[in-house]
Amino acid sequence: MAAPTVRREQLAQALAEKFSNLSKREAVDIINYLVELIANSLQAGKQVKLPGLGTFRVREKKARVAINPKTGEKVHVPAKKVPKFYASKDLKELVK
Repeated sequence: MAAPTVRREQLAQALAEKFSNLSKREAVDIINYLVELIANSLQAGKQVKLPGLGTFRVREKKARVAINPKTGEKVHVPAKKVPKFYASKDLKELVK
């Protein structure tokens, strides 16, 4: 069974409770902006390091030939770039 998921709204609620001068709507806006900054940095080819959490990077996957499991037909899969998250040592230790 999968672990429960913490969603954006729940994170915003926790931020609003921690910082009393911050409304839940403002907390949601901050989270949305942070996600946008990370995505834009990755799109620009930069990596994003968040000490204690980890590093977001863009990983390049090579082109390859795959096999369709239904038909057995060979299919060309082109090269592509994918976002990748590498957890920090501290985070890995925390969730052990």
